[in-house]
Amino acid sequence: MKRVILLGCTGSIGTSTLDILKAYPEEYSLAGLSAHTSVKRLTELREEFGEIRCALSGIEEPVSGIDLWGQEGLLRLIRETEADVVVNGIAGSAGLLPSEAALVSGKDLALANKETIVMAGGVITELEKKTGKNIIPVDSEHSAVFHLLKNRPGEEVEELILTASGGPFRKTPKEALQSITPEEALRHPVWSMGRKITLDSATLANKGLEVLEAQGYFGFDLEKIKVLIHPEGKVHSLIRTIDGAMYAQISGPDMRLPILNALAYPALLPGSFGRMELTGHTLTFDTPDFDRFPMLPLAYRVGRIGGGYPAAYNCANEEAAAAFFAGKLSFTGIAEVVEETLEADWGNLVGSCEHAREIGFRAGEYAASIIKRRDG
Repeated sequence: MKRVILLGCTGSIGTSTLDILKAYPEEYSLAGLSAHTSVKRLTELREEFGEIRCALSGIEEPVSGIDLWGQEGLLRLIRETEADVVVNGIAGSAGLLPSEAALVSGKDLALANKETIVMAGGVITELEKKTGKNIIPVDSEHSAVFHLLKNRPGEEVEELILTASGGPFRKTPKEALQSITPEEALRHPVWSMGRKITLDSATLANKGLEVLEAQGYFGFDLEKIKVLIHPEGKVHSLIRTIDGAMYAQISGPDMRLPILNALAYPALLPGSFGRMELTGHTLTFDTPDFDRFPMLPLAYRVGRIGGGYPAAYNCANEEAAAAFFAGKLSFTGIAEVVEETLEADWGNLVGSCEHAREIGFRAGEYAASIIKRRDG
């Protein structure tokens, strides 16, 4: 039986992971939980799963019934709790140091926090080698590529193809994007996700982050990483081999399948999550529009530069997304703020996870100053 620490238990990844733990009680036991501020939910889950260690990362003072609190409490939960695997479902750059702590403390990492690889890919993958632990991707696209590449020599693979639903505005004229509201941006046509990732899917920033994650995790040149718009959300990624053939991973849009595969790695467990039949389905594909959705070409640009630029891209986007939700920035202004932020110098080396976080913090502040100037 594998012992699991679940970080970010109230989000979509956390909720899906809890479904798996309930469905496979003979395979997995819950050892630890974290939430950002939801005392009520942590208390409910402790009553449901028994005596497990709990941390509230977004509260800096003791809370009755909760073992640990604050960022340091979250890291202590990871370091001090006996477990086999950590599921990192924390959103945004806040998930970086918990990923590092999981590997350093001798645990496998089921990684849904794409920002970990985007901001500090070289550091984290080197840590994976040093510790001998596994990083298993949980994003549906990267989980698909991970399994498609299994037992396939890298020299046989010509390109990786990540699919994207295109979000709710894939057919919206460019001139109409300026007036998009937060409510409209949150109406994702395929997936049910948190606010930030849903917005990122609408701007294609999420796909930009996934391109950078694929570059950092799988070690492929950017020229070999492509994006296809696939609105049905059934083909999660493809690889093309050097003979021209393409291989795809196809399933229903259910995040429980890649989470289960990450928890079960290197085995596969019988299950029905995402199971579908092809009969009655039409699968369509198109190329992304770089002009209407500039967050995607910006990701390719920072991937080519490297250094601290991917971290700056990520954290400038986080700041711009928050400003959009607060009514201080237009939908198209998100990419404009990120692009202007990237005109600054973000360095050619990321030496540690803490260094990556510091670059990200500075980029967020830089983006905030741009937003304030535009808003004023």
